[in-house]
Amino acid sequence: MKKAGLMFLLLIIVVKSYCWGFYAHKLINYYAVFLLPPEMMVLYKKNITFINDHAVDPDKRRYALKEEAPRHYIDMDRYGTPPYRTLPRKWKDAVQCYTEDSLKAHGIVPWWIQVMLQRLTRAFKEMDQPGILKLSAEIGHYIADSHVPLHACSNHNGQFTNQRGIHGFWESRVPELLAEKEWDFLIGRAAYIKDPLDFTWKRVLESASEADSVLFLERKLSSGFPSERKYAFETRSGVMARQYSSEYSIAYNILLNDMVERRLRQSIYAVASFWYTAWVNAGRPDLRKLADKDFSEKELKEFDKLNDKWNNEKVKGRDCD
Repeated sequence: MKKAGLMFLLLIIVVKSYCWGFYAHKLINYYAVFLLPPEMMVLYKKNITFINDHAVDPDKRRYALKEEAPRHYIDMDRYGTPPYRTLPRKWKDAVQCYTEDSLKAHGIVPWWIQVMLQRLTRAFKEMDQPGILKLSAEIGHYIADSHVPLHACSNHNGQFTNQRGIHGFWESRVPELLAEKEWDFLIGRAAYIKDPLDFTWKRVLESASEADSVLFLERKLSSGFPSERKYAFETRSGVMARQYSSEYSIAYNILLNDMVERRLRQSIYAVASFWYTAWVNAGRPDLRKLADKDFSEKELKEFDKLNDKWNNEKVKGRDCD
């Protein structure tokens, strides 16, 4: 009996879930590097491991700062119906209409991406190699999150429709299962974005328009799927955990008509294009001239502190679970 009880406890261990999932965020930043021109590739490819690994720092920061969470989403359904004309697209205008506190209560991802773009552009102008790498990794995270339908919906984890867990299902389970086996990430080249705010809003509105399908199609699938085959115990990140079965996940992906792959590909293109835009706006600095500077001791300690918060504290603000 003791052994059986121990096994049961092991099986119900919950693995942390994250927005887009650590796997997908790293994949997006990794493939984005290969869309860059040679003048940028000279820096980015050499540091691809850093850009890949630190794609997840913004999610880790949600365990340290309460103000971090709203930077990852925006609940568009809080602003009426499509195309949400009551919500001004420019930050100053939106603040005048709703106040800053109200906006932050429902998410600020489209505006935060613009802040990060300005910071990355400044890092390029100053030829700040550590800053370029850190900000490139992190802006990639927010851009990717803006492409996720449930990041543009107040029912972000199916909590209002008895679908709790659908957030991680769409963002983590499906790509982890199918990305390497079936999906294609040969996309083309990064392009200059003339109006980054408009570009961002178009992607956010696309996400909002697909949120209902993400939820409806999972309900439809669940209603006709044998309950005993919906979940399975499988190893994830070295931990045995209960999750949606491979059979159910593949069936859901088919119903979605490859939506997850499509949004993942769009994320890769957008991330590379924002990096490229920041570099162009900075005057196309010669990245070959950057010295191979290491991060300062202070900066390295900040990374350690971030990991410590992530490992030992709870999410501050909205969680994806």
